[in-house]
Amino acid sequence: RFAVSVGYWEDPYIQYFVRQAKERKAPEINRGKLAPECYYARVHGVSYLIKAFLKKTECNCQIVNLGAGMDTLFWRLKDENLLPRKYFEVDFPMIVARKIHNIKSKPPLSKPIMESHSGDSLLIDSHSLDSSRYSIVGADLRFSSDLEEKLKKHNLDIHLPTLLVAECVLVYMTPQQSANLLKWAASTFPVVMFINYEQVNMTDRFGQIMIENLQRRQCNLAGVEVCRSLDSQRERLLLNGWETARAIDMMKVYSFLPQADVKRIEGLEFLDEKELFEQLMQHYCICWASKDSSNL
Repeated sequence: RFAVSVGYWEDPYIQYFVRQAKERKAPEINRGKLAPECYYARVHGVSYLIKAFLKKTECNCQIVNLGAGMDTLFWRLKDENLLPRKYFEVDFPMIVARKIHNIKSKPPLSKPIMESHSGDSLLIDSHSLDSSRYSIVGADLRFSSDLEEKLKKHNLDIHLPTLLVAECVLVYMTPQQSANLLKWAASTFPVVMFINYEQVNMTDRFGQIMIENLQRRQCNLAGVEVCRSLDSQRERLLLNGWETARAIDMMKVYSFLPQADVKRIEGLEFLDEKELFEQLMQHYCICWASKDSSNL
């Protein structure tokens, strides 16, 4: 929300989910000033891959956003005329209830859902919402059979090309639990892509400080051992049924972004912690994997 208010990128919908903080809170390793640049790279990097998938499939596909929280991607894609055939979000029932409450009480959020809806009446209760183009499902990602059952109830089509997105989600599950989820996804859909954004290079001193800082805030990274390196991130995907897998750290992503826009955002606020910024960016990565029976 802070990054959007300063002008790093446009998101007219985040204001309906997140209140503007009176002061900027600095997350771990005093990265308050670094956070907008880091989020900028994450938002643009993930968005680039999502849009590439939508273009390849000509939007004849479905997206499943895992651990979506207060994400606004559905509304932003609708504005760009890039909605997939169906867009699903999954999170814990408590989070989902909060999101549904916001949607119901704020017309700028509910109107686009109604506009894209066709067919029978829209279903909505405290822990799920189902329209013809957008669904929110309350489920625990650690139990993939329960997840699949709930998604199918909301018309998940396993024969459609499917994109699954997880941003800082797998790291909170044990390696076995995330492996089960990845295995389920790779074996369920014939044409499927997975995008994962999370920590990497966590065994060095900087990574250890990040872990210690999070632990002090009662935040346990149960799956951090898979975040040893880009290779370990790729391996996890390949060992669980994916045909191809790639991973790059966020510094590399940052260097790939349109440089004119990077120059613009670097002028928004003075950043004198270049070295710390680079270290932080080297400890996050984007991985993407695919399984493609029809050679898309």
